[in-house]
Amino acid sequence: MNLSAEEMRKKVLEIIDPWRGREGGLIPILQALQGAMGYVAEPAVKIVSEELKIPMSEIYSVATFYAQFHLTPRGRHVVRVCRGTACHVRGSLKILDAIKEQTGCAENGTTEDLRFSLEPVACLGACGLAPVMVVDDQTFGRSAPDGVRAILEQFL
Repeated sequence: MNLSAEEMRKKVLEIIDPWRGREGGLIPILQALQGAMGYVAEPAVKIVSEELKIPMSEIYSVATFYAQFHLTPRGRHVVRVCRGTACHVRGSLKILDAIKEQTGCAENGTTEDLRFSLEPVACLGACGLAPVMVVDDQTFGRSAPDGVRAILEQFL
């Protein structure tokens, strides 16, 4: 979501106003910022810091501690590849490599056109379907490197 500076300030103030003078609001504020903007944008962090008198370093320490927060824009589609034992044994690394090759996206990165973000994960909990990749909320089990292109084309 691209917002002008004025629109961003208005949105951030709308998010933080219910938390003024209250304890424990930083995580819900960061979640709301990310929900509204797709990621925790630096200008938004600066506004939160100024308005709530919280050092930016403290905000970033929270935002970088939790894996749920993203400090850079993410792709419209998030591709996750399971790297658990069952998936590893059945070739998930080759699937991950095929995705990187076809999208030009690095692990934990986003394509330049913001179409895909690629995230290897420790386990997706679908070992019986190994190797598994998930695009957004769709699971693709018993995947193979030569089937990656067809899967990704569904999300173009």
